[in-house]
Amino acid sequence: MNRRRLLLLAACATPTALLIGCGRSVTEEAVAPVEIDGATTCDLDGMLLADYPGPKAQIHYVGQAVPTYFCDTVEMFATLLRPEQVRAVRKVFVQDMAKADWEQPRGHWFDAKTGFYVVGSKRHGSMGPTIASFAAEADAKTFAAANGGKVLAFAQVTPDMADLGGGAVHDTRM
Repeated sequence: MNRRRLLLLAACATPTALLIGCGRSVTEEAVAPVEIDGATTCDLDGMLLADYPGPKAQIHYVGQAVPTYFCDTVEMFATLLRPEQVRAVRKVFVQDMAKADWEQPRGHWFDAKTGFYVVGSKRHGSMGPTIASFAAEADAKTFAAANGGKVLAFAQVTPDMADLGGGAVHDTRM
């Protein structure tokens, strides 16, 4: 192999190796949920998360030091399921509503993709009708039996279930 060909191969391989190396460091790095406080705001509408009931969510994007917060799981699903969503996601966390206080949820974060969700219940979150999040399927079924709705896995939630248009209709404070 001549020197020119060797340099060409090295030049092509270096960016690929860097990308692979970068990809490894991002996926191998542990991501933990970040607790909300009284000043934490929703990235979509600026609402203070601590002021509203129901499950909250946070998305940790690649290359972003702090998570993007949502005052409702409907907003999280609407963001993740939009066809124009192209940002690389490192991790998504939601609250386990079997353990968190519905009126003032704090803590009890878990990996959203492993959870179970109740769509169509009578319970409302910050944006009106919400999608209640649970770490355990049995807890989701218990909630659905008491409050109505259908239990779904993360991958079964569809964009039409995460419609953001209905929240203002249910807000009596406007």
